Amino acid sequence: MKWQDLIIDGFGRVLELVEPALDGLSRAELDRQPNPDCNSIGWIVWHLTRGQDAQIADLMGGEQVWVKEKWYVKFKRAADPGDTGFGHGPEDVAAFKSPDTGVLMDYYRATLEQTKRYLSGLSLKDLDRELDEAYQPRPTVGVRIVSIMADCLQHSGEAAYLRGFLKGKGWLGY
Repeated sequence: MKWQDLIIDGFGRVLELVEPALDGLSRAELDRQPNPDCNSIGWIVWHLTRGQDAQIADLMGGEQVWVKEKWYVKFKRAADPGDTGFGHGPEDVAAFKSPDTGVLMDYYRATLEQTKRYLSGLSLKDLDRELDEAYQPRPTVGVRIVSIMADCLQHSGEAAYLRGFLKGKGWLGY
C-alpha cells in the first residue's frame, strides 16, 4: 500500500460518516439548530466541505470546486472563494439555508475527487514543503493535509452526533 492510499482512505471516512448522518433528513431538519448558538447539520457539512475544498485548492495552487463547478449556484450563495464558514457567527448559521441532502453529498463527493487527484500526485518530498504562512514554525504540506482531515473528521462526528440529538438515535441506528 502506498502512503497516499492511507490519506485518501482517511478522507473517504468523512464520506462514510456524513452520508448516514444526512440520510433521509428534510431541509428543516438540516437547518435546525438545537439552540441559537449551535450549528445546524446542513451548515456543518457545508462548512467541512468548504474548508476541505478551499485548503486543498490552495495547496494545489488551483481553483476551488466551489467556483470551478459552480456549486455556489446550487447553494444559492455568492461565488466568494473565501466564504467557507470560518468566522461565521450564530446569525450567519441561522441565515444559512441548506439545499437537499443530495446536493450536500454531491458537493462533498466532488471535493473528495479533487482531493484524491491531488493526493495521488504528491511525493514524499512534497509533504515537507513549507507553506508561506505567518505561523511559526511554518506548517508543511503534510501537516496541513493532516489538519484538514482532522477538521473534517471532527465536523462529520458533530453532524452524526447532532443527527442523534435531533432524531433520537445516532447514525448507526442506536
